[in-house]
Amino acid sequence: MAMRDRTSLARRCMLGGVALTLTAVTACGGGGDETGGAAGGGCEPASGKVTLDYWSWVPGMQKAVDLWNKENPDIQVELKTTPAGNAGTYQNLSNALKAGKAPDLGQIEYDSLASFRLKEGLRDISSCAGVSEAGGKFVDWTWSQVEFGADGKDGVWAVPQDTGPMALFYRKDVYDKLGLKPPTTWDEYAEQARTIKSAGKYITHFSQTDPNWFTGLLWQNKATMFERDGDAWKVTVDRPESRQVADYWQKLIDDKLVATDLQGFSPALYKAWNTGEVVTWVSAAWGYSTIRDNAKSTDGKWAVAPMPQWNEGDQQAGNWGGSTTAVTSKTEHPAEAAKFALWLNTDREALELLNREGGLYPAAKSGLELPALQQPVDFYGKQKIFDVFQQASSNVDTAFTWGPTMTDTYRYLSDGTASVVAGKSTLGDVLKETGSQSADSLRKQSLDVSGG
Repeated sequence: MAMRDRTSLARRCMLGGVALTLTAVTACGGGGDETGGAAGGGCEPASGKVTLDYWSWVPGMQKAVDLWNKENPDIQVELKTTPAGNAGTYQNLSNALKAGKAPDLGQIEYDSLASFRLKEGLRDISSCAGVSEAGGKFVDWTWSQVEFGADGKDGVWAVPQDTGPMALFYRKDVYDKLGLKPPTTWDEYAEQARTIKSAGKYITHFSQTDPNWFTGLLWQNKATMFERDGDAWKVTVDRPESRQVADYWQKLIDDKLVATDLQGFSPALYKAWNTGEVVTWVSAAWGYSTIRDNAKSTDGKWAVAPMPQWNEGDQQAGNWGGSTTAVTSKTEHPAEAAKFALWLNTDREALELLNREGGLYPAAKSGLELPALQQPVDFYGKQKIFDVFQQASSNVDTAFTWGPTMTDTYRYLSDGTASVVAGKSTLGDVLKETGSQSADSLRKQSLDVSGG
């Protein structure tokens, strides 16, 4: 095959392989290294004792690793606790891959799998023992996120870990004192922001370091950021549905109704939760432990309600995060790495630990039956909060499409949001600039872009 034809085929396969939607992607024959990442090849167990390096930011992960190490003396895992993905882990992992010093396994969110596969940073583990038949153990849409090609014809590149359906955490004591009820629409939420501001508080914070949080808000409004156009990509970051979300939050920022000096997952934010300065957080299921563990003085004062809707009567939810355990292309022990990844995300005791210690909302179907997810939660006034998240999960738009360079897109969003918080730009401008920059990023990867 001529090199030009081979390159064209590789590009078409790459397009088919990295169109990470929540539905099956179009198959493109071949697979292996032509579509990015390391081909599955053989996956034979090692003959001796193995030590695996694993990077994760989940609180309490060490307890799960300790449990594994106790039960598997010949396959020991050494955990490195890292910052959340876009807060540092992804850049560090990219650098480690280039330097040939990447860990055997890493925590990677669904939206960033395609980016790392494009960098040839992931290992196809479909030929490893137990992987090909594991799909039925996970919520359907999560398994389709870790496969590439129709029915996984282009491999399996990670094991699903958790999901992030979104809802509204709110200080019920403050709402009760002000005579407020959980908002059912975003218009009502904005009205409440004024009432809460008059009481000397902020309804929420707007962080410049959580671009995937903002993406979750776009997701709720069906504002997909990328679309497929035949063999090309169409960048749709700046679209009417996105503008609606951006204009809404820009108004809250302009009117000083949200705190813009608090970054996500920061001591300053936790203090604001403890003091009651900030009284709501639109967040994912895993956020329940973030508040619980960092705002301990507010025990019993929080509750959870569905996300506010753009139209009265709608039942749409966004998704923020949700991760996988991925085996990197640099591992010398794919069989052992895959075995640990499967155990970590299907073993009942491990799932219980990760839910209790790290607040993970499991991707494994058996995990959704954990007693803790069926019971009232003391910290949230004995509310059965996971009923809200289970409903939210069923209302997430399954057609949302990730682009193959989401780490770049998130960086553009984050940089742009910083200028908005500084009063130098608007969220509408950020969408336009991010769309243009994302298209350029795709072209730099030799991917075809249609329009713009």
